[in-house]
Amino acid sequence: MLDLHRLKALHAVATYGSVGAAAEALMVTPSAISQQLAKLEKETGAVLVERNGRGVKLTDAAGLLAEHAEKILALVETAEADFEALRGAVVGRLSIAAFPTAARGIFPAALKLLNEQHPDLGMLFWEREPERQMREVTRGEIDLAVVQDWLNRPMAIPEGLSRAALLDDVADIAVPADHPLADRREISLSELPDDRWITSAPGTVCHDFLLFLVRSAGKEPDIVCMADEYPTQLALVAGGHGHALIPRLGRGVLPEGVRAIPILPRPTRRIYALWRTDAARRPAIRAAVDALRTVCAQLETTLRLA
Repeated sequence: MLDLHRLKALHAVATYGSVGAAAEALMVTPSAISQQLAKLEKETGAVLVERNGRGVKLTDAAGLLAEHAEKILALVETAEADFEALRGAVVGRLSIAAFPTAARGIFPAALKLLNEQHPDLGMLFWEREPERQMREVTRGEIDLAVVQDWLNRPMAIPEGLSRAALLDDVADIAVPADHPLADRREISLSELPDDRWITSAPGTVCHDFLLFLVRSAGKEPDIVCMADEYPTQLALVAGGHGHALIPRLGRGVLPEGVRAIPILPRPTRRIYALWRTDAARRPAIRAAVDALRTVCAQLETTLRLA
C-alpha cells in the first residue's frame, strides 16, 4: 500500500521543482524528502528520480504517480473535512498564514480568541507575503490565508478558493514633525511641496499602489529609500528622509518626530480570509473565520479613530 507521507513528498517535489524547495514547503530537511522518495521507489519498484547536475529530475513514472498523488491527497483532505463536519467539533490541526501587518495587528487577538473558545484545536501560524500564501492555500499547504489588495490591484481568486472580507484598512501619509503640512487635519497628495518617498521594494503590492496613487495626483514619486517593514519606514521618516504611505493596521505608536495625516480621498486596502472551498465544511475553518471577523469588527472602530 502506498504511504501518504511519501506521496506527499513526491507531490511537493513535482510541484516546487526541487528537493530543497519541497523540504522548505513541508518544513522538513532535504534529507528527509530524499529518504521518503527512496522508500517510495522500493515500495513501487520503479525509478522515480534521476540525477540532474547538482539536483534531481523526476522520471515519467514519478510524474504519473505525482498526478495520482495530487488526487489522492485531495480526497484525503475532503474525507477529513467531511469527518470533522460530521463530528461537529472544532478539533484537529489548522495551519494559518497572514501578511506581516495582519500578523502583527490581527492575529495576537485572533489566536487568543481561538485558543479560549476551542482548546482542542491545534494551530500553526506563519507570517507570509500574500503571493506566497495564495500559492500555498491553493496547493493545500496551509488551510487559511489572510491576504490584502489595493484599489489598483484587485485580487484574482483562483478557482477552488472561497473568501470572506475582514477589514478595510485606511492608509495615512507619515511626514516628519517639522514638515510644513504636519499640523493639517487632512491633505490631498497634490498639496505636497516635495515628492521624496519611502516605500517597499519594487514589485510589492504596496510599492505598486504608491506609484498608482501619486501618479493619479499628477505627480511622479521620487523614491529615495526602500524598506519592507513599516517600522523601518517610520524611522526613516523620523530622520527626515522623506514621507511614507502607512496603513493604520499594525502601525502601533508613531515614533517621536513623525505625524500621520489622513489623505483625501482615503486610500484603502481590503483584507480577506481565503480557504479551499472543498475544506469549507471543516468546523475549524468556520471557527477561525468567525474569530477573525470578531477581532476585525473590534479593530474597525479603533482604526477609524486612529
